[in-house]
Amino acid sequence: VNDSMGHAAGDLLLCDVAKRLINCVRLTDAVARAASNESSAAISRFGGDEFTVLLTEISDARDASRVAQRILDAFREPFQVNGQELVVTLSMGIAVYPSDGQDAEDLLKNADTAMFCAKQRGRANFQFYARSMNVEASRRLHLETRLRRALERDEFTLHYQPVRDAVGGQLTGSEALVRWDDPEMGMISPAEFIPIAEETGIILDLGEWVLLAACRQVQRWRNQGYRVVRLAVNLSPLQLRRPGLAQVVERTLAATEMSADQLELELTESAIMQDDVVTETTIGELNEMGVGLTLDDFGTGYSSLSYLRRFPLQRVKIDRSFVQHITTHPGDAALTAGIIGLAHTLCLKVVAEGVESQAQAEFLRGQCCDELQGFLFSRPIPGDEFSRFLDIAKPNGEN
Repeated sequence: VNDSMGHAAGDLLLCDVAKRLINCVRLTDAVARAASNESSAAISRFGGDEFTVLLTEISDARDASRVAQRILDAFREPFQVNGQELVVTLSMGIAVYPSDGQDAEDLLKNADTAMFCAKQRGRANFQFYARSMNVEASRRLHLETRLRRALERDEFTLHYQPVRDAVGGQLTGSEALVRWDDPEMGMISPAEFIPIAEETGIILDLGEWVLLAACRQVQRWRNQGYRVVRLAVNLSPLQLRRPGLAQVVERTLAATEMSADQLELELTESAIMQDDVVTETTIGELNEMGVGLTLDDFGTGYSSLSYLRRFPLQRVKIDRSFVQHITTHPGDAALTAGIIGLAHTLCLKVVAEGVESQAQAEFLRGQCCDELQGFLFSRPIPGDEFSRFLDIAKPNGEN
């Protein structure tokens, strides 16, 4: 909010957040720290965007969860700041005296650890502190330390997963996926290190490396005589909000002699929902260059029709969490069919990711899904191995 609407608007939002918190607790509770000894709720921030709530005279931990749920419910309604509607979510960590700490310092530290766990589990939820969280926190700190040196040590590689036409089965594209092989810890899942890279800002340098490395791989395939298929590269919300992204993409394409229409950037809903000037400008610049834009993981966020209408997207990707159960769960099947129909109405192509069985593929073909991606066809593999999929793409069908 500070970046897109200014610090004054951010301050107004914080004041409104504080008012809602006060309305969720009793007069004998304190939100953050009390200014006096009076038995009334007092409000102040504990950090830049953090508040603490002290619940007194509760009978057991379940009372804390009831308050936490009441707070979550109160924040379902959007805020109005300077005439603009803003949706704000909270992540909460709960530490209980005396089991989780004998003094204020330990309780705050452990509540903060639990809050981080809540953020990792999708935000807009609360978690009670558990001792195992300290083990997770220690691993995260170790990962962050090693992640900061991983780029300069050349520990990242790219794997590629094919995208196929749903009807004909021919190769239509590939998605570049980053892998980290740490010499001490071994292969580390992207699900573990990507969130850390985003929170620490490392994703900015890592994202540029991925883009350049992926385009260089396409250049190598082309020099080997293969006809280039569409290359998809993921963008993080932080990359999209950084001014100058379009210029980085333009320089990368020029350096690798790759045309813009061969590149597709995958954006998440969380990336484009920021609704700020930089994001909108960047998306416009990328579209003018001829770079393709895909909305990734559709169905897992707000799934707002306004994004599909407002931005110059070419494709929508159905999240694997829906595809996984389309043959066993009628609700997921109906949602998937609805997404495909909606996207086609808006002249968007649809890619289903996470396809692992013939039954799933047949269902998607029956719903006129355009492209399929998943383990049914191949796991993500290194670039030199991926070239076997490109054999059929050589001019005149040469081998």
